[in-house]
Amino acid sequence: MMTSKQRAYLKGLAMNIEPVFQIGKASVTPENVEAISEVFNTHELIKIAVLKNCIDDPKEIATVISERTHSQVVQVIGKKIVLYKPLKENPKIILPK
Repeated sequence: MMTSKQRAYLKGLAMNIEPVFQIGKASVTPENVEAISEVFNTHELIKIAVLKNCIDDPKEIATVISERTHSQVVQVIGKKIVLYKPLKENPKIILPK
């Protein structure tokens, strides 16, 4: 688990990134999860936008995606989800202790 200091650090980094993915009417699909997993091969911190036509709760979506991609939920604000998963080799983001 992340400490509050690490989470705050990641939130700061996430402020400047654009969503790389959108969850729409179909909500979370195996294709979405696969595509998000692919993004984690090159990015450690990603932002996902939940579109207005998606009726599911963004917090629930964040939990499902984080479980399926083995990532951690940094935050959910409104319809934006921020997830973190360190790269296996040479992680770029160094979390504070």
